[in-house]
Amino acid sequence: MAAKISVFCIFSTLRFLVTLILISEFPLIEGKTGGFSVDLIHRDTQKSPFHDPSKSHYEQLNNAFHRSFSRAAYFKKRTSQSDSNHALDSSAQIQSYITSKNGEYLMKVSIGTPPVDVLAIADTGSDLTWTQCKPCSQCYKQDAPVFDPHRTSTYREISCESASCAAVGTSSCDDGNNCAYRLSYGDNSYSIGSLGAETFTFKSSSGKSISIPGVVFGCGHQNDGTFNETASGIVGLGGGAVSIVTQLSKSIGGRFSYCLTPLVSESNVSSKIKFGNNAVVLGSNVVSTPLIKKNPDTFYFINLEGISVADKQIAYENSSSSKLDNTTDEGNIIIDSGTTLTFLPQQFYDDLQSTLKESINGKQVSDPNGLLGLCYQVEDNIKLPNLVVHFTGADVVLPPTSTFIQVSEGTICLTFVPSDDIAIFGNLSQMNFLIGYDLINQKLSFLPVDCTKY
Repeated sequence: MAAKISVFCIFSTLRFLVTLILISEFPLIEGKTGGFSVDLIHRDTQKSPFHDPSKSHYEQLNNAFHRSFSRAAYFKKRTSQSDSNHALDSSAQIQSYITSKNGEYLMKVSIGTPPVDVLAIADTGSDLTWTQCKPCSQCYKQDAPVFDPHRTSTYREISCESASCAAVGTSSCDDGNNCAYRLSYGDNSYSIGSLGAETFTFKSSSGKSISIPGVVFGCGHQNDGTFNETASGIVGLGGGAVSIVTQLSKSIGGRFSYCLTPLVSESNVSSKIKFGNNAVVLGSNVVSTPLIKKNPDTFYFINLEGISVADKQIAYENSSSSKLDNTTDEGNIIIDSGTTLTFLPQQFYDDLQSTLKESINGKQVSDPNGLLGLCYQVEDNIKLPNLVVHFTGADVVLPPTSTFIQVSEGTICLTFVPSDDIAIFGNLSQMNFLIGYDLINQKLSFLPVDCTKY
C-alpha cells in the first residue's frame, strides 16, 4: 500500500491479521512513553480470514511473490511520478495517487464512541488510516458493519485550513469546507472520502482497553473495485505526517519494532509488532543504520553499500534508471515489511547471482513458476552460503533460511529478484530479526533472534 500522505493504499506485503495485545495499559498523554504489542498473523495461516484451505503452501507462496511484483511496481510509481490533480466534483479538486491495495497483515481496531470493530490492513507503506464510512454513495461489500460517523459522539470533521489537511497533501475542500481525499488504484479501484478525527480503541488480552482520542483518518464514502470483503480499511504505519506512528510519536517516543516469524514454523506462533518503550532493541549483537529522509516520506529509506558472499564483496551499483530520485544516491533501498521478495538493481543482482553460482555446489534448475532466477534441486549435500548485507554502519548476516525458500517439491530458489525500477529489502530477508525503528533519532536497528520465542 503505498500512498502519499493523503492517499491510503490497501497493500500487499505486512500481510497479516493483527490482534492487539497491550503489554501495559497506559494513557497516551503527550510527552509520556509507554508500550503496547500487536500480534501479526500472516494472511495465509489458519488464523487469518484470508486463509484459503484449498490452496497448497506452494500456491500461497507463489501468490505472495506475485503480490510483491505488484507492490514494487506501485512503489515505483509512487517514487517517480509527480502528483496529479483529479476532479472529485465541479467544486473540488483533490490530489490522487495510484497505489497498490493488497495487504500482508490485518489489524483489529475499534473506532468511535461507542466503538465499532474494524479489521484493517496494517501497512508500513501507507500513512493515512482509512475505513469505509456511511453514508456510502458507493461502497464495496464488507463482512463487518460499515462505520457510521453519525452514531459516535467523538467524531469530528477536519477543515481545509487545518494542519492535518495540509499534511495529507491536498487542499481540496467539499461543499462544507471539509478536507477531502481521493485514492485510486492501478486496477481502477478507488476510494473517495473526507478527513476526520476519531477515538481509536485497542483491546488488551486482559480485557482492558486503551483509547486514543483525536486520531486523524480517512472516512471513505465512495469505494469500489476489487477490494476484499474481509478487510475494511488500512492502518498506516509509514513515516509520513498522518501515519499512526507519527501521530503517536510523542506518546511512544517515536519507536516501534517488529519480529517476523518464518513462513513455515512448527510453533504456529504469530509475529509481533511493538510500540513505545517495549520497542527498544537492545543487545550485544545489535547493529544500526541511519534512516534517510527522502520523498516520499511514507517510505523508510536506508543505504545499501554491498553484499558479501563468503569472502567476496559485491559493491552496490545503481543505474540512472533505478535511482529512487534525481538528487542523491543516499537512501538507495526501501525496507518494507509488506513486500515478500527483495528487489535489487539488475546489474547488482546479476553480479550477486554469478557470485552465488560460484559458491553453491548444487544442481541448478528452473523455477517451475517462472518468477525466480536462481534455483537449485533440493539435495542432502547442497551447501548454501550466508549473505552479509552491508548497510551503512550495519552488517546484517542473512542465513540461507532468509535468502532461499522451497517453492515446490524438490526446488529451492533465491528470494532476491532484479528490478531496474526500485530497490526493496523484503520481509523474507527480515524474518527472525527484531527490527527497531527509532524515528526521533532516525535509526533502524537489527538484532538476530528466534521470533517464535520473542
